[in-house]
Amino acid sequence: MHYYVVAVGKAKAPYADDLAHYAKLLSRHARVDVIEVADDEEAVARRIPERAYVCALDERGRAYSSEAFARWVEDRRQGGRDVCFVIGGPFGTRVADTDQRLSLGPMTLPHQLARVVLLEQLFRAHKILAGETYHH
Repeated sequence: MHYYVVAVGKAKAPYADDLAHYAKLLSRHARVDVIEVADDEEAVARRIPERAYVCALDERGRAYSSEAFARWVEDRRQGGRDVCFVIGGPFGTRVADTDQRLSLGPMTLPHQLARVVLLEQLFRAHKILAGETYHH
């Protein structure tokens, strides 16, 4: 499985270290590319891979428990398409053509922290799917 995270802006401390940590852990289960782009709708759209399942992070999107998100991940894996998550900048996600909108919960998170939470939840989902315990 291949995940793309197209994110507006460059990750900075303290988020950059956590992002690298979870990307490394997740790389044991799936390929992951974090692509940083300018806060520009065209720049975001250009970096979304063709034929990928596009999931934009959006506060109005669907929220999942970790177990339900793991099932969602498995459904995407069975679908055979790469998954591209789009994370907007401080003013939200501005991408029109998506397959789904995902919420990380009702609280507003800094967009850089949202990247870390997403990668951590993807790693957790793969641990759940493998039947392994995860307390981190």
